[in-house]
Amino acid sequence: MKPFLKSGLMILALISTLTTTAQVPIYSSHPSASAVLFLDFDGHTVNATSWNYAGPIVCAPTTLDNTQITTVFNRVAEDYRPFNINVTTDSTKYLAAPANRRMRVLLTTSNSWYGNGAGGVAFVGSFVWGDDTPCFVFTNLLNNNVKNISEAASHEAGHTLGLYHQSTYDASCNKISDYNYGTGAGEIGWAPIMGVGYYQNLTLWNNGPNSFGCTNYQSDLDVLTTTNGFSYRTDDYSAAFNQAANVPFVANQFSVNGVIERNTDQDLIRFTQPSFGRFQLTAIPYNVGTGNAGSNLDLQVTLYNGSQTQLSVYNPGTLLNSVVDTLLNPGTYYLRVEGKGNVYAPNYASLGSYALQGNFTDNTTLPLRRLELNGQLVGDRHQLTWLIDADEQVVEQILEVSTDGRNFTQVTQPANADRSYIYRPNFSSTAQYRLHVTFDNAEHYYSRVVTIRPAGSDPRPKLVSTVVNTNTVGVTSQGVYNYFIYDLNGKTISKGQLQNGFNSISAPGMNGGGMYFIRFSNDAEQWVEKFIRQ
Repeated sequence: MKPFLKSGLMILALISTLTTTAQVPIYSSHPSASAVLFLDFDGHTVNATSWNYAGPIVCAPTTLDNTQITTVFNRVAEDYRPFNINVTTDSTKYLAAPANRRMRVLLTTSNSWYGNGAGGVAFVGSFVWGDDTPCFVFTNLLNNNVKNISEAASHEAGHTLGLYHQSTYDASCNKISDYNYGTGAGEIGWAPIMGVGYYQNLTLWNNGPNSFGCTNYQSDLDVLTTTNGFSYRTDDYSAAFNQAANVPFVANQFSVNGVIERNTDQDLIRFTQPSFGRFQLTAIPYNVGTGNAGSNLDLQVTLYNGSQTQLSVYNPGTLLNSVVDTLLNPGTYYLRVEGKGNVYAPNYASLGSYALQGNFTDNTTLPLRRLELNGQLVGDRHQLTWLIDADEQVVEQILEVSTDGRNFTQVTQPANADRSYIYRPNFSSTAQYRLHVTFDNAEHYYSRVVTIRPAGSDPRPKLVSTVVNTNTVGVTSQGVYNYFIYDLNGKTISKGQLQNGFNSISAPGMNGGGMYFIRFSNDAEQWVEKFIRQ
């Protein structure tokens, strides 16, 4: 019998009452690709396939409306964006594809033929069989939840492309779960697509142990691109400075859209700052909503000058997008765009599409020759000094700080003649500062951003021991941090707040021995450590 895998991940209690649309909207993610994943929402009768051991299977359409269908398509398309495969809702694209390079993903409310124990089901490797054997996603058993349906569709399609489950094991190589639930929370909370992606925002392909053993590592990317007749998309932007794509400002703005296809991919963009002024860039991974929902790419942007000297790296730790806000002299500059991992997600498959928008604000009307901010750590205090060389008079200056790389708040409003400030911050994380200056001609200007990092000693909390014999965990901390303790399945065992000094954390939910994770976080940074409960 051919192997099949079901996704018996959950059956949700409430069933939405949505109306079926008359016509499914037609979308294609990569029309020129010969390999096809067809998302079939409007019903289909399955016959003469490996599923038909009891006759034809009549599959009713989903009860999703067009907005929901569009969101499902966009989420699945982004999961498969790095590859030379077309995710489509167009049946003609499916029928025109080679028989051994296509898969119908049937999204249906008809599950009685199979039962109520699975959100979806697929035969492993069936993409290349050439006999039109589909895979299934049972949308009613997933509560018509668009996020869950999307995760199940990518997951089941992954099975047809040769992938087994990403699983979790304890330190003794005993299987904890056939499904890896991932770890973390918030925008960067992560899980493998071939594990359980329902509860995390960032779901990616993974290189980890599959269901056949803790040492049987499955590199999802290698399987997807070497066993199914397609590989990665063609790289859209060069990584070489001398081949960087030139993007001109039009009405003081430029836009770039690209794809990070591989974990070694770096896209280089060149632009020319026309005069001394403010340069702002928003770098956003593709998403379907707030908090970068549905994104597969944790963006990092690096700014270089015309001599190819690195000026700054932008990658907020708790966000998937990046923001640049700085002052630049006229000249040529480069932006390097790439995918990175974070405290939860490995760098292995931070892949997908992105959009850049650059904005230039001309400050030639302000006779400002120099605005330079500098900062340094003096003991446990932050010392900021600055220079202002301008013909106009300063009427206001505000020193601002950010601990997340995006949101700045006022630290102080120095007197107009002041050119320095020193204080002891009430946080221990890395800080970014900028100076906002207003002149008597009503012009506003920002200095470049400067970073002050904690002293050489690592400021983060530390486990007293990585092996504990009771349900109490000892932690030393140099400041106030939040903590979360998770088991291997990503379940939260304990959470709270650390105080400065020694902390004794009670975690009664640690039942028996095994490996656990503790996450520490403040407003800008996060760390995860492992420990063993004996």
